[in-house]
Amino acid sequence: MLVRSFPAPMFATNCWVIAPSEGSECVIVDPGMPDISRDIEMIIEEHKLKPVAALLTHGHLDHTFSITPLADGYDIPAYIHSEDRRFIADPAGIHGEKFISQLQAMTFVEPKKVSELKNGSTLELLGMRITAIHAPGHTRGSLMFTINDEILVSGDVLFAGSIGRTDLPTGSSKEMINTLKTKVLTLSDDLRVLTGHGPETTIKFERKNNPYLKELTS
Repeated sequence: MLVRSFPAPMFATNCWVIAPSEGSECVIVDPGMPDISRDIEMIIEEHKLKPVAALLTHGHLDHTFSITPLADGYDIPAYIHSEDRRFIADPAGIHGEKFISQLQAMTFVEPKKVSELKNGSTLELLGMRITAIHAPGHTRGSLMFTINDEILVSGDVLFAGSIGRTDLPTGSSKEMINTLKTKVLTLSDDLRVLTGHGPETTIKFERKNNPYLKELTS
């Protein structure tokens, strides 16, 4: 499987481009900010890929900022959980006031094609089975995605050695703990984890070394 990442300049959010192989169709995950659409287009051109879908793990701007130019530019659908969809075009409701005050002069619109996902929703794309896992805590509509039982795209739920913050609007520490117990710790050790920020990891490594997971299993 071909996996390429590009850390967006603001907040170093990982945008992932995932495909079965060179020269095939691909999916784009979490294109961040500022507009990184041209950077992602360069990765796609380098590997002779054809985007067929864009996946969003949640509605924070550092994961959605470039979704409209990319999705509309390639005429592909964007997928997001129903709880976070409204924040693509109205990000004020999911961010702190200080952050939003810096963006008051900007206008946001959602892509022309948006599909809502729920827990357990599956997409059969590129010969790959992509399954959405509703994982609230960081935001109410946070998602993780498994791809062919080989990869977990964890968004801002699970990081290498840490977890996502829960203090922003719609975040919940109680829901995050439940997500870690019922949605993360139940996953296969062999899953390669593509995180929203920072290096990739594995479920096996995090189960043994991540203090937030160790606390729940001790």
